[in-house]
Amino acid sequence: MRSGLVAAVSSMILTACIPRGGDDFRIPSAPNSASGQSNPRITAEQQVVAETPSWSPAVVERNARRVATTGYIVQHGDSLFGIAVKTGAGATAIADANNLQPPYPLRAGVHLQIPGGLYHRVGVGETGIAIARAYSVVWADIVVLNALQPPYTLQVGQNLLLPSGTPAQSSDPDTTPESRAAAFALNIDDVVTGGTAAGAPNVAPVKATNFAGRFNWPVRGKIIGKFGAQGGGRVNDGVNIIALRGKAVGAAAPGLVVYSGNEIGVFGGLVLIDHGGGWITAYGHLGGIDVAKGKRVAAGDRIGVVGDTGYVTQPQLHFQVRRDRKPVNPLPYMIGSNGPT
Repeated sequence: MRSGLVAAVSSMILTACIPRGGDDFRIPSAPNSASGQSNPRITAEQQVVAETPSWSPAVVERNARRVATTGYIVQHGDSLFGIAVKTGAGATAIADANNLQPPYPLRAGVHLQIPGGLYHRVGVGETGIAIARAYSVVWADIVVLNALQPPYTLQVGQNLLLPSGTPAQSSDPDTTPESRAAAFALNIDDVVTGGTAAGAPNVAPVKATNFAGRFNWPVRGKIIGKFGAQGGGRVNDGVNIIALRGKAVGAAAPGLVVYSGNEIGVFGGLVLIDHGGGWITAYGHLGGIDVAKGKRVAAGDRIGVVGDTGYVTQPQLHFQVRRDRKPVNPLPYMIGSNGPT
């Protein structure tokens, strides 16, 4: 069930690639006088339009409750979710502990094992990312622990099992939601799996019946950053295409915009499009964004313009193709030659 570049050029490739760690991308911490780190290069005149995705941990009620391992006798009318509400444990955890398979039929009188652990009850408007930030844990770990599946939508009242060792309350009384957020690394996979608020209106998922994983080039230009290992422990999860600032960037295939903003500093202006069937494309360093989350786009539709936002020093587009949440080399999936600018 558990589911970028040569002298100036080479330095730019590196700025578009982050050392691979526990996440797909590890983002530099917030700037401070001790570290001498600087802000992502996002300038006001580029007018990156960013939505506010409510990822602040301040919107999360830290209500984690420690549940002891115990037993439960199924009563007439009980449902798996109802038992989870009664016991405080997670429905997935209960099903896993008792080898229950969808659609989880229950029979009165059956003894169920209720697995212990620390569980957070999801509230209205909470996102997976915000919950992870609130408890200073890794969202990807919560995804695995709770066997969350696409489209990764959280339900109000759902009990999420938190990683072992997570404190129910902060051990540092001076820790604030803002300081927890500043220390939190965010990557593309987190946005895909943990960026939708519980209780938000449902958007019909993209159907991929006829989609064969073939993509148009989002912009024409020379590839200055290739996919894969770059040396020095750096990895590029896409390709970087040099183009003039302000040049239109088009959707590589039909799909649904699942993120539009600049919350991941290394990429600056970023758009993510879900094409269905596990296929997602990412468009980074945008100097302007023309689509909002939830918008359906056709292949070639303008989603933004080339910029040099984020951790680059020259206008370019960082383009990724992801399949089943993992980045793949875009080139084998592209239609035709990228060609001249």
